[in-house]
Amino acid sequence: MKVFFNKRNIIRGLNFFLGLTLFSVAFNFFLLPNDLVFGGVSGLSIIFNSVFGIDPSLFVLVVSTALLIVSFIFLGKEKTAGSILGSFLLPLFLKVTEMLSNCFPLGEIDIFLSAIFGGVLSGIGIGLIYKAGFTTGGTDIVNQIINKYFKISLGKAMLISDGIIVGCSFFAFGIIKFMYAVITLYIISSLTDRVQLGISKSKAFYIVTNKVNEVKNFVLVKMGHGITIFDAIGGFSKEDQKVLFCVVPTREYFKLKEGIHKIDEEAFFVVTDAYEVFGGE
Repeated sequence: MKVFFNKRNIIRGLNFFLGLTLFSVAFNFFLLPNDLVFGGVSGLSIIFNSVFGIDPSLFVLVVSTALLIVSFIFLGKEKTAGSILGSFLLPLFLKVTEMLSNCFPLGEIDIFLSAIFGGVLSGIGIGLIYKAGFTTGGTDIVNQIINKYFKISLGKAMLISDGIIVGCSFFAFGIIKFMYAVITLYIISSLTDRVQLGISKSKAFYIVTNKVNEVKNFVLVKMGHGITIFDAIGGFSKEDQKVLFCVVPTREYFKLKEGIHKIDEEAFFVVTDAYEVFGGE
């Protein structure tokens, strides 16, 4: 019980339920009323609701359950276990927020605003779900199967599955709603990554220079940050060289960049976002 109710698991649980709530609110208040298909089983349910009158929450439940069985067969019980909770809770949250949307209708909202607000809430919601270490099942299972058996990356698999579903909206709802759906999908994917990874507060520098000691002293003494030096071999020259690695706050990015240029104009360096930094001073 202590392990289950520790602070980390409580935060994970809150993120998961908040994520499901935000996603479901976005679906029923903004996306479903405007036929904005954004990919995934939930997006596919919008098409089936409009064309065949099938209840979206029921559609999601049936398809997600079927995909869990497929996942157990092709991916095994360990990978399937991570999708079970989301697969059954998402339809429940969709049904509850559907009743809320009926009790508190927002009225007619411009489709452009619906695409933006629906995309923002969905992106934040999905990001929180992923950040908590859960998934909502559905096409995530399809993507994993494509990745495993066809040796296609998860990103490309997601692009294929969501692309097909969003493409179907063109035939179901026409070019205008298809274009708005693309905007929604872009917002969702961007915010999902942003919420899951967070905002980069640090920058990681990988530096190759002939003036190793000067750059090292600049980082250590002038900037007051630690630095690590790796032994490396040039891929083309085959010569031994040093690679300096350090992490600095984003606000000091320009200072280090200019400092390296002043010390060695020929220096080669790569700068990447460092979303999380642990240890050190």
